[in-house]
Amino acid sequence: MNSVNPGEKLKEDLRAVIEDAEALLRATGGQVGEKVQQARAKAEESIRAARERLGALEDEIAQRARDAARDTDRYVRDNPWQALAITAGAAFLVGLILGRR
Repeated sequence: MNSVNPGEKLKEDLRAVIEDAEALLRATGGQVGEKVQQARAKAEESIRAARERLGALEDEIAQRARDAARDTDRYVRDNPWQALAITAGAAFLVGLILGRR
């Protein structure tokens, strides 16, 4: 069972693409010619834009996590007995599943 958050997976994939593109730019640094220079400039711009999107994605993921934690805290404080019952039910199910192994 894969428990990786889709947002985290996207972030990791984007980071890997950026690193690969930067490595490619370093490897072709000695190449000359107008078309090569244009391609390098375009790649550098794409990397810059991807880094900005990655930063925005990280900020969004962090904000969503904070919002979820705040909402959960509010729900537990407003409904302590229901939260306790949900937790007990979840623990029972986990125990039942693990007990069958």
